[in-house]
Amino acid sequence: MLVAHQKDALGRTLAMLMENTRNFCIIAHIDHGKSTLADRLLQITGTIDERQLQEQTLDDMDLERERGITIKSHAIQMRYSQDGQDYLLNLIDTPGHVDFSYEVSRSIAACEGALLIVDATQGIEAQTISNLYLAIEHDLEIIPVLNKMDLPSADPEEVMDQIIDLIGCEIEDILPASGKTGQGVEKILEAIVARVPAPKGLPSAPLQAMVFDSVFNSFRGIIAYYRVLNGELKKGDRVRFFNTGKEYTADEIGCLGMDLMPQQTVKTGNVGYIISGIKNAKEVKVGDTLTLAANPCLEAVKGFEDVKPMVFAGIYPVDTEDYEELRYSMEKLQLNDASLVFEPESSAALGFGFRCGFLGMLHMEIVQERLEREFNMTVITTVPNVSYICHPKKGDTIVINNPSELPDPSKLNHVEEPFIKAQVITKSEYVGAIMNLCIDKRGVLQNQVYLTSDRVELSFSMPLGEIVFDFYDKLKSVSRGYASFDYFPDEYKPSELVKLDILINGDQVDALSALVHRTNAFDLGKRICAKLKELIPRQQFMIALQAAIGAKIIARETIKPVRKDVTAKCYGGDITRKRKLLEKQKKGKKRMRQVGSVEVPQEAFLAVLKLD
Repeated sequence: MLVAHQKDALGRTLAMLMENTRNFCIIAHIDHGKSTLADRLLQITGTIDERQLQEQTLDDMDLERERGITIKSHAIQMRYSQDGQDYLLNLIDTPGHVDFSYEVSRSIAACEGALLIVDATQGIEAQTISNLYLAIEHDLEIIPVLNKMDLPSADPEEVMDQIIDLIGCEIEDILPASGKTGQGVEKILEAIVARVPAPKGLPSAPLQAMVFDSVFNSFRGIIAYYRVLNGELKKGDRVRFFNTGKEYTADEIGCLGMDLMPQQTVKTGNVGYIISGIKNAKEVKVGDTLTLAANPCLEAVKGFEDVKPMVFAGIYPVDTEDYEELRYSMEKLQLNDASLVFEPESSAALGFGFRCGFLGMLHMEIVQERLEREFNMTVITTVPNVSYICHPKKGDTIVINNPSELPDPSKLNHVEEPFIKAQVITKSEYVGAIMNLCIDKRGVLQNQVYLTSDRVELSFSMPLGEIVFDFYDKLKSVSRGYASFDYFPDEYKPSELVKLDILINGDQVDALSALVHRTNAFDLGKRICAKLKELIPRQQFMIALQAAIGAKIIARETIKPVRKDVTAKCYGGDITRKRKLLEKQKKGKKRMRQVGSVEVPQEAFLAVLKLD
């Protein structure tokens, strides 16, 4: 239900000029206070009531609140008056974690300005730099904000110097603020009005709007969020999605407040939503252009590049009958998370499922959790891996995302694996420990720059496959939480990779196979077998756990059988009677082993990630 002042605002919005509209987003590193500052902006502009206000107001997922992180970008419209003028401010709050950088790039594309938040206690960190570069690429007006000024450990002078070095701005341009206390928030609003340019566009031109997000609503169908670049959209208009060619009627349009705020018209430069009864998730693509069917625009907006997944893993339903349901759930989730890519695949051990591409391990964890919470889908996730390029002796090169797809090594020239450029910013006392960690992960140091006397930026070239599992956790522990990490894809390089197979009672479990560097294979095989021995429950027969490279067994563990004491009833007497009973038991166990099957628990598939 709309608050009274929001309803009044609606009437006035229609008359608002494009010159008085400002579109901006908030970018920063993890935990630098983006969502808290967004809460203060909403409070001061009166967009939400005091009773609606809570921590992370815009984060509407339970998962976001529990973890204290933003996963999805959130758009909201605010009204602000200054010097007798009414302004319309469209804010987009963005995630800070490197795994959700695609959300940030989409948000930036819908804005003209960005608030760059820097924590006054932490200073400039890795994601601050990479998000800033994203914003500069799109020619956004950057407003630097020094947050958390209320904390006793804040060091504004030093951090201001870092910001000036990074952006090249004047000291007066940096706004000190505190999202917690509300200090300096008024100044931020004034700066947005003064510095962020008004949107450009031709109100008289044919409608051209860029879809930057969408969400599935079980009652209303698919709701698409867009930014109008040219023309205007009226309720009841017949609209067309440019790339798919599908046409729909705009049943409801409007702006994004705390709730959806219906309107008759959404004008040039504004951000809004459309409900048109779309049921099929494949018909809405993020980055598509929305136009009028009767008077279409000549060309589509240059949308977003297709996302390049970094980590691949199989997702399978626990019960094979739930396969179709899992497909529907993933399509609906993909609407809301455009960086998720998946295609069907089958496994000998797990049946039918999907090969999914994620942007990182946290992204994979979040997708699994959202499937469970939002769609009641319990799934099994296989060992994550990255994509490799194989060069056979004959024929074309092939890209493999699954170790089971690897051709026979004798037919291969070489295999290339993806490398990344990693950027680590840390305190100088932890440089040695971080270098050791990165070199252990086959990283090569490329550059070392002292940002201040106490802060160092390290650049490494590393194989992506080495950072997939536990690299981030280890980095945090060796630096006591002081290191920040960011990476971007570099190139593919030849590497000596082997396929490590895990055999249970001689049967290969393809879900546990991994492509690893030859130097790590023996150690990893040994550790996986030891871990499986802990996790697989004992059966009535012996279970052999083996790690193999091709036909060569490199590690073995044995799970001893649960045995009944068959000789308990023999009191004294001849030993041959006991021996006879034991032999009979032995034969039974042998037969049982041939027909018995081993249930591998879900934890075993994820155990590989937590190997120390």
